[in-house]
Amino acid sequence: MDSIRLRLDVSYDGADFSGWAAQPGRRTVAGVLVAAFERLVGPEAALGLTVAGRTDAGVHATGQVCHVDLPADAWAELEGSLLRRLAALMPADARVRAITPVPATFDARFSATFRRYEYRVVDTPWGPEPLRRHDTLGWVRPLDLARLNAAAAGLVGEHDYAAYCKRKEHATTVRAIDRLDWRRDPDGVCVATVQADAFCQSMVRSLVGAMLTVGDGRRDINWPGTLLSLRERSSEVTVAPAHGLTLVAVGYPDETMYAARAEATRRMRA
Repeated sequence: MDSIRLRLDVSYDGADFSGWAAQPGRRTVAGVLVAAFERLVGPEAALGLTVAGRTDAGVHATGQVCHVDLPADAWAELEGSLLRRLAALMPADARVRAITPVPATFDARFSATFRRYEYRVVDTPWGPEPLRRHDTLGWVRPLDLARLNAAAAGLVGEHDYAAYCKRKEHATTVRAIDRLDWRRDPDGVCVATVQADAFCQSMVRSLVGAMLTVGDGRRDINWPGTLLSLRERSSEVTVAPAHGLTLVAVGYPDETMYAARAEATRRMRA
Protein backbone atom coordinates (compact mmCIF):
# COMPACT_ATOMS: atom_id res chain seq x y z
CA MET A 1 0.00 0.00 0.00
CA ASP A 2 1.36 3.42 -0.98
CA SER A 3 2.02 5.82 1.86
CA ILE A 4 2.92 9.46 2.38
CA ARG A 5 5.43 10.59 4.97
CA LEU A 6 4.34 13.67 6.91
CA ARG A 7 6.44 15.99 9.04
CA LEU A 8 4.52 17.27 12.06
CA ASP A 9 5.60 20.38 13.98
CA VAL A 10 4.31 19.97 17.52
CA SER A 11 4.12 22.05 20.69
CA TYR A 12 2.96 21.04 24.15
CA ASP A 13 2.83 21.99 27.79
CA GLY A 14 4.57 19.07 29.46
CA ALA A 15 3.18 19.66 32.95
CA ASP A 16 0.54 16.96 32.76
CA PHE A 17 2.36 14.53 30.45
CA SER A 18 4.61 11.65 31.47
CA GLY A 19 6.98 12.66 28.70
CA TRP A 20 6.79 12.06 24.95
CA ALA A 21 7.06 8.29 24.60
CA ALA A 22 3.94 6.12 24.84
CA GLN A 23 3.71 4.24 28.14
CA PRO A 24 0.96 1.86 29.27
CA GLY A 25 -1.38 3.53 31.72
CA ARG A 26 0.29 6.94 31.43
CA ARG A 27 -0.70 10.10 29.59
CA THR A 28 2.01 10.95 27.05
CA VAL A 29 2.30 13.26 24.06
CA ALA A 30 2.81 10.39 21.64
CA GLY A 31 -0.16 8.63 23.20
CA VAL A 32 -2.62 11.48 22.62
CA LEU A 33 -1.24 12.08 19.11
CA VAL A 34 -1.62 8.44 18.10
CA ALA A 35 -5.11 8.37 19.60
CA ALA A 36 -6.10 11.37 17.47
CA PHE A 37 -4.77 9.77 14.29
CA GLU A 38 -6.52 6.50 15.08
CA ARG A 39 -9.85 8.30 15.33
CA LEU A 40 -9.23 9.87 11.93
CA VAL A 41 -7.74 7.01 9.90
CA GLY A 42 -8.36 3.90 11.99
CA PRO A 43 -6.15 1.70 14.19
CA GLU A 44 -2.64 1.06 12.88
CA ALA A 45 -3.19 3.18 9.76
CA ALA A 46 -0.76 5.86 10.97
CA LEU A 47 2.58 4.06 11.07
CA GLY A 48 6.08 4.73 12.32
CA LEU A 49 5.56 7.75 14.56
CA THR A 50 9.14 8.96 15.13
CA VAL A 51 10.17 12.01 17.14
CA ALA A 52 13.24 14.24 16.96
CA GLY A 53 13.82 14.09 20.70
CA ARG A 54 11.99 12.19 23.44
CA THR A 55 11.34 14.76 26.13
CA ASP A 56 11.07 13.69 29.77
CA ALA A 57 8.03 14.05 32.00
CA GLY A 58 7.30 17.72 32.66
CA VAL A 59 9.47 19.08 29.80
CA HIS A 60 7.74 21.36 27.29
CA ALA A 61 8.14 21.95 23.55
CA THR A 62 7.45 24.78 21.15
CA GLY A 63 9.55 23.31 18.32
CA GLN A 64 9.22 19.53 18.50
CA VAL A 65 9.25 17.61 15.20
CA CYS A 66 8.04 14.11 14.41
CA HIS A 67 7.09 12.14 11.32
CA VAL A 68 4.37 9.62 10.55
CA ASP A 69 3.43 7.58 7.48
CA LEU A 70 -0.20 7.73 6.31
CA PRO A 71 -1.84 5.65 3.56
CA ALA A 72 -1.84 7.72 0.39
CA ASP A 73 -5.62 7.46 0.02
CA ALA A 74 -6.15 8.71 3.58
CA TRP A 75 -3.86 11.67 2.93
CA ALA A 76 -5.70 12.48 -0.31
CA GLU A 77 -8.96 12.59 1.65
CA LEU A 78 -7.65 14.55 4.64
CA GLU A 79 -4.99 16.82 3.12
CA GLY A 80 -7.08 19.99 3.24
CA SER A 81 -8.54 19.41 6.69
CA LEU A 82 -6.07 17.30 8.70
CA LEU A 83 -4.61 20.19 10.71
CA ARG A 84 -8.05 21.42 11.70
CA ARG A 85 -9.30 17.92 12.50
CA LEU A 86 -6.31 17.21 14.73
CA ALA A 87 -6.92 20.49 16.55
CA ALA A 88 -10.43 19.31 17.37
CA LEU A 89 -9.21 15.94 18.66
CA MET A 90 -6.03 16.89 20.52
CA PRO A 91 -6.14 18.12 24.13
CA ALA A 92 -5.60 21.80 24.86
CA ASP A 93 -2.04 21.21 26.14
CA ALA A 94 -0.77 19.66 22.89
CA ARG A 95 -1.00 21.11 19.39
CA VAL A 96 0.09 20.07 15.91
CA ARG A 97 1.09 23.41 14.40
CA ALA A 98 2.07 22.34 10.89
CA ILE A 99 1.84 19.29 8.63
CA THR A 100 4.20 18.99 5.67
CA PRO A 101 4.62 16.13 3.16
CA VAL A 102 8.30 15.15 3.03
CA PRO A 103 10.39 12.60 1.12
CA ALA A 104 10.47 9.07 2.51
CA THR A 105 14.15 9.65 3.30
CA PHE A 106 13.20 12.19 6.01
CA ASP A 107 13.71 10.83 9.51
CA ALA A 108 12.65 13.20 12.29
CA ARG A 109 15.23 11.69 14.64
CA PHE A 110 18.23 10.71 12.58
CA SER A 111 18.05 13.39 9.86
CA ALA A 112 18.20 16.18 12.46
CA THR A 113 21.34 18.31 12.56
CA PHE A 114 20.65 19.98 15.91
CA ARG A 115 18.25 20.28 18.83
CA ARG A 116 17.92 23.58 20.68
CA TYR A 117 16.57 23.93 24.20
CA GLU A 118 15.91 26.86 26.51
CA TYR A 119 15.80 26.73 30.29
CA ARG A 120 14.09 29.57 32.20
CA VAL A 121 15.08 30.56 35.73
CA VAL A 122 13.97 33.55 37.80
CA ASP A 123 15.85 34.71 40.90
CA THR A 124 13.39 37.33 42.16
CA PRO A 125 12.51 37.02 45.87
CA TRP A 126 8.86 36.34 45.01
CA GLY A 127 9.56 33.61 42.44
CA PRO A 128 8.00 33.01 39.01
CA GLU A 129 5.03 34.98 37.79
CA PRO A 130 1.90 32.83 38.29
CA LEU A 131 1.19 32.58 34.56
CA ARG A 132 4.75 31.29 33.93
CA ARG A 133 4.97 28.89 36.86
CA HIS A 134 4.78 25.84 34.57
CA ASP A 135 7.83 26.81 32.45
CA THR A 136 10.03 28.86 34.80
CA LEU A 137 12.08 27.69 37.76
CA GLY A 138 12.24 29.88 40.85
CA TRP A 139 15.77 30.12 42.28
CA VAL A 140 16.13 31.30 45.87
CA ARG A 141 19.64 32.76 45.46
CA PRO A 142 20.63 35.74 43.26
CA LEU A 143 22.27 34.69 39.99
CA ASP A 144 25.26 36.41 38.38
CA LEU A 145 24.90 36.36 34.59
CA ALA A 146 28.63 36.77 33.98
CA ARG A 147 29.42 33.75 36.14
CA LEU A 148 26.76 31.67 34.38
CA ASN A 149 28.23 32.49 30.97
CA ALA A 150 31.77 31.83 32.15
CA ALA A 151 30.73 28.39 33.35
CA ALA A 152 28.86 27.76 30.10
CA ALA A 153 31.93 28.58 28.00
CA GLY A 154 33.81 25.68 29.58
CA LEU A 155 31.15 23.20 28.45
CA VAL A 156 30.97 24.07 24.74
CA GLY A 157 32.52 21.75 22.16
CA GLU A 158 32.65 18.03 21.46
CA HIS A 159 33.17 16.14 24.70
CA ASP A 160 32.20 13.02 26.56
CA TYR A 161 29.38 14.29 28.79
CA ALA A 162 29.17 11.09 30.84
CA ALA A 163 29.21 13.13 34.07
CA TYR A 164 25.99 14.83 32.97
CA CYS A 165 24.15 11.90 31.36
CA LYS A 166 22.04 8.96 32.35
CA ARG A 167 24.04 6.33 30.52
CA LYS A 168 22.34 3.76 28.30
CA GLU A 169 23.95 0.43 27.47
CA HIS A 170 25.85 0.41 24.17
CA ALA A 171 25.20 4.16 23.62
CA THR A 172 27.82 6.85 23.46
CA THR A 173 27.78 9.89 25.74
CA VAL A 174 29.93 11.93 23.34
CA ARG A 175 28.04 14.98 22.10
CA ALA A 176 28.90 18.23 20.31
CA ILE A 177 27.50 21.37 21.94
CA ASP A 178 27.90 24.32 19.56
CA ARG A 179 25.96 26.85 21.62
CA LEU A 180 25.55 27.32 25.36
CA ASP A 181 24.89 30.78 26.77
CA TRP A 182 22.71 32.72 29.18
CA ARG A 183 20.76 35.95 28.84
CA ARG A 184 18.59 37.95 31.19
CA ASP A 185 15.34 39.04 29.56
CA PRO A 186 13.66 42.40 30.30
CA ASP A 187 11.33 40.68 32.76
CA GLY A 188 14.34 39.54 34.79
CA VAL A 189 14.19 35.88 33.78
CA CYS A 190 17.54 34.19 33.11
CA VAL A 191 17.35 31.98 30.02
CA ALA A 192 19.93 29.36 29.09
CA THR A 193 20.09 28.40 25.40
CA VAL A 194 21.82 25.14 24.57
CA GLN A 195 22.18 23.61 21.13
CA ALA A 196 23.85 20.35 20.12
CA ASP A 197 23.68 17.61 17.54
CA ALA A 198 21.82 15.54 20.13
CA PHE A 199 21.53 15.12 23.89
CA CYS A 200 21.67 12.24 26.35
CA GLN A 201 18.84 11.69 28.81
CA SER A 202 18.78 14.42 31.50
CA MET A 203 21.88 16.04 29.97
CA VAL A 204 20.51 19.57 29.55
CA ARG A 205 18.96 19.65 33.01
CA SER A 206 22.21 18.35 34.53
CA LEU A 207 24.25 21.03 32.76
CA VAL A 208 21.83 23.70 33.99
CA GLY A 209 21.94 22.33 37.52
CA ALA A 210 25.73 22.54 37.56
CA MET A 211 25.82 26.06 36.11
CA LEU A 212 23.26 27.38 38.57
CA THR A 213 25.56 26.50 41.47
CA VAL A 214 28.22 28.63 39.78
CA GLY A 215 25.79 31.46 39.08
CA ASP A 216 24.80 31.73 42.73
CA GLY A 217 28.43 31.63 43.90
CA ARG A 218 28.55 28.21 45.54
CA ARG A 219 30.89 26.66 42.97
CA ASP A 220 33.98 27.84 41.13
CA ILE A 221 33.52 29.02 37.53
CA ASN A 222 35.68 26.18 36.18
CA TRP A 223 33.98 23.39 38.15
CA PRO A 224 31.39 22.30 35.53
CA GLY A 225 34.13 21.97 32.91
CA THR A 226 36.34 19.84 35.15
CA LEU A 227 33.62 17.19 35.31
CA LEU A 228 34.11 16.49 31.59
CA SER A 229 37.12 14.36 32.53
CA LEU A 230 34.84 11.86 34.29
CA ARG A 231 33.58 8.74 32.53
CA GLU A 232 30.56 8.15 34.72
CA ARG A 233 27.71 10.26 36.06
CA SER A 234 28.79 12.67 38.80
CA SER A 235 26.85 12.42 42.06
CA GLU A 236 27.76 16.08 42.71
CA VAL A 237 25.55 17.32 39.88
CA THR A 238 21.95 18.11 40.78
CA VAL A 239 19.50 17.70 37.89
CA ALA A 240 17.45 20.90 37.46
CA PRO A 241 13.66 20.41 37.61
CA ALA A 242 11.97 19.43 34.36
CA HIS A 243 9.43 22.23 34.17
CA GLY A 244 11.97 24.96 33.34
CA LEU A 245 13.04 23.21 30.12
CA THR A 246 11.55 23.70 26.64
CA LEU A 247 12.59 22.20 23.30
CA VAL A 248 12.41 25.24 21.02
CA ALA A 249 13.86 24.10 17.67
CA VAL A 250 15.11 21.14 15.64
CA GLY A 251 17.27 21.70 12.56
CA TYR A 252 17.45 19.69 9.34
CA PRO A 253 19.61 19.80 6.20
CA ASP A 254 18.37 20.33 2.66
CA GLU A 255 16.01 17.51 1.66
CA THR A 256 18.63 16.07 -0.70
CA MET A 257 20.73 15.32 2.39
CA TYR A 258 18.09 13.64 4.57
CA ALA A 259 19.26 10.08 3.89
CA ALA A 260 22.98 10.85 4.15
CA ARG A 261 22.49 12.69 7.44
CA ALA A 262 20.40 9.85 8.86
CA GLU A 263 23.02 7.27 7.93
CA ALA A 264 25.83 9.34 9.42
CA THR A 265 23.90 9.85 12.65
CA ARG A 266 23.15 6.13 13.00
CA ARG A 267 26.85 5.31 12.63
CA MET A 268 27.78 7.98 15.15
CA ARG A 269 25.27 6.87 17.78
CA ALA A 270 26.34 3.25 17.44
